[in-house]
Amino acid sequence: MYGHAKPAKGSCPEHSVHYLEIVTEDAQAACDFYTALHGWKFRETGPEMGGSYVTELPDGSLCGIRAPMHEQEKPIVRVYVRVKDIDAAVKRAQELGAQIALEPNEIPGHGKVAIYFQGGIEQGLWQVS
Repeated sequence: MYGHAKPAKGSCPEHSVHYLEIVTEDAQAACDFYTALHGWKFRETGPEMGGSYVTELPDGSLCGIRAPMHEQEKPIVRVYVRVKDIDAAVKRAQELGAQIALEPNEIPGHGKVAIYFQGGIEQGLWQVS
């Protein structure tokens, strides 16, 4: 299983789901649920990943579960699609009408992420370093 929550460079192909993020008030209970249901084994990460628990899924993608990082953050399931060039992907998403909620942001040792809204749905992009 995934030991340190650092995405493997070749773990999943471009334009596929790289990271499934689950934000919930009780992260440990969610981890216990998915472990019992699917056999996923989670490991704790550090502050750079929001203190999430992460596992590698059979297809090489990752799932992270964490508590909200601030009062305004609500429980959500957010999909991050792997992209080669996050700046180009954000620009293209804007051209297609998406609203950018988080500009490309570096997560040291893990790459860059961005979040956008499209059709009322919050989604993410991830460029692996």
